[in-house]
Amino acid sequence: MHPDSQAIAAACLKGSEDGTMSFPDIVGTLMAAGFESYSIDFRRATATYYFVDGASFELPMHAPDFPVAAAFDPGSIGAAISEAQQLLPGYTYKGFCAKVAQAGCAGYIVSFSGRRALYLGRTAETHVELFPR
Repeated sequence: MHPDSQAIAAACLKGSEDGTMSFPDIVGTLMAAGFESYSIDFRRATATYYFVDGASFELPMHAPDFPVAAAFDPGSIGAAISEAQQLLPGYTYKGFCAKVAQAGCAGYIVSFSGRRALYLGRTAETHVELFPR
């Protein structure tokens, strides 16, 4: 594991939460640092970062102000993703997290090699979002 990997991941997480880094910037930075993927768990308020060799580590993230909704609504999750991709005025990562959690998303996994994000519901429903080309 690269000695600065935790600092790089922490900077990316902070950048998403304070709005100073976009998703494409974060993906590029993490890939350049040797990461394979990361996952976000809204129920535990954690971000886990993974390397190709199986090594991983976890960082704390902001905790949602409400529980993840029981019902999974892929349409609302897709709409929140679309807003994020367009960086609509007023967009924030924390607002995105709130929207998808209220739509029943318990967390998501981002795969750099798979070029996709998989959004997971509390009862294992999924929504797959391919990276834009």
